Amino acid sequence: MTSLTKAVELLRAGRLVAFPTETVYGLGANALDAAAVLRIFEAKGRPLSSPLIVHVDGIAMARELASEWPAAAEALAQRFWPGPLTIVVPKKPIVPDVVTAGLPSVGLRMPAHPLALELLRAAGIPLAAPSANRFTQLSPTTAGHVRAGLGDAVDMVLDGGACSVGIESTVISLVGGRPKILRAGMISQPEIEAVIGPVEVGSGAESPGQHPRHYSPRTRIVLGDSPPEGRGFRLDNSNMPGDAAAYAAKLYRVLHELDTAGYDWIAIAPVPDSPAWAGVRDRLRRAAADVS
Repeated sequence: MTSLTKAVELLRAGRLVAFPTETVYGLGANALDAAAVLRIFEAKGRPLSSPLIVHVDGIAMARELASEWPAAAEALAQRFWPGPLTIVVPKKPIVPDVVTAGLPSVGLRMPAHPLALELLRAAGIPLAAPSANRFTQLSPTTAGHVRAGLGDAVDMVLDGGACSVGIESTVISLVGGRPKILRAGMISQPEIEAVIGPVEVGSGAESPGQHPRHYSPRTRIVLGDSPPEGRGFRLDNSNMPGDAAAYAAKLYRVLHELDTAGYDWIAIAPVPDSPAWAGVRDRLRRAAADVS
């Protein structure tokens, strides 16, 4: 039995399979099986008030889950799928309420990783899949990160190598009035507006990743100047790329490595204040948030 065949059997049996996407590794379960989806929340220690993104193998599967598929959704999917863009639309009753935290909308995404797409097509079902880590902790970008973070809480880890994008998808809501970007990512506001016109930027319960402290290592993160006390490491222009996409692809891997080094703090130099860097800025701000 191949690893893919085993993963499909587990998913169809209501079990949890971690799999690679181009953004981060996801913790997947059959999105149409409420009991299976509950296992995701239990494994992550994730509150039921935080909705999950559903991964699909294409537009046809997305339309099967959406009660409305507006022209803007079609245009964005045609332009950016497969890719790191999650589109929030009204859901059909077939999508269990546990997936969407009781909301009438669902976030849908077609991942741009060949193994993820092969898994989705072989399974023939949509997969609810948040990042394969404990809730609010640093997202995994390798199979090793998943095993270290979740241990035996996951039934299987499909190893597809390192993730190429490195941070979570952009989330845009098409529910209600003007389209709104709820979570920044590596598909920027100008890129989206070039396809569907003006969009708002904000937050909303329809999107995951809205907790004040999120994407965070155990080691204290400091933005800006290095603290005078303790032993630490400074991330700056000398050890991180100057390009937004390359920086994002490297960020979580570096933080995972530094998190095991016994530092008291990790200081991170400011990144540019431009649309291309919005996703990186969001992750850094949340990683450094003090919610004590």
